[in-house]
Amino acid sequence: MKLPKDYLLSELLSHNVRGSMSLTYGYGDTVWMHPPVHRILGWSTKPSNLNLKRNVWKLNQIKQIVDNEIFVKGDPAISDLATLNRFPSLLYANLINNNGMKIGIIADFLFNFRTGKIIYYLISRSNPKIPGSSRWQLNLENISDQQPGLVFSSLTSLDELDLLKSSFKNEFFKKGKKIFNRFDDMKNIASNRIEDWLEEDDVINSNYESEINNIYEEDPIFKNKINQEINFNSDNINSTSSKKNREDDPWI
Repeated sequence: MKLPKDYLLSELLSHNVRGSMSLTYGYGDTVWMHPPVHRILGWSTKPSNLNLKRNVWKLNQIKQIVDNEIFVKGDPAISDLATLNRFPSLLYANLINNNGMKIGIIADFLFNFRTGKIIYYLISRSNPKIPGSSRWQLNLENISDQQPGLVFSSLTSLDELDLLKSSFKNEFFKKGKKIFNRFDDMKNIASNRIEDWLEEDDVINSNYESEINNIYEEDPIFKNKINQEINFNSDNINSTSSKKNREDDPWI
């Protein structure tokens, strides 16, 4: 079975290692790498959670990967957890920006299966062991220096990196922001339509008044009738006002 070209370290460590169908060496535990040249050499597996013994494998010992199991050839090198912890590694190292501030943690990396060359690192903003947390892509050219537990970069913040996997929290905020933006757009559209309607109403009223004035000036019969109506209403108002004044005046 053909091996994949590129592979994530987290996927490698999540597989059970088998020498044959009956012989099992346990799941991946730690990575064996050479940080100065950004290369993975192999990994270790643990037979059980209570066993301090570790089986150390090279990448070229992998024969095939089937589902969640890795089949290997040959025997492993035997070591222990204390010895392996002294090996240099960039996994879970703190990422430091150009201002000397911690901006993330190296949580994973993608490597070439044939050469072991690391293609890029995956950065977590907080604890990388939290399920579903976000991952940013850190390219090798962004790394300016390194030492045990620390990786120095030319970056200012993680926002300068490509986001490969977004957490539920980020997705929630992104979708919430889209909803608020859509609401603002709908509100602006509604306001613009109301303003257009008001302007159209003003134009209609203005045109109506203009037409009435034209008819008033050009049609003498219509003009005379309007004047009669105005005079009649004015006389009624004056008569009513005078009558009211007489009723309210106790001397009349």
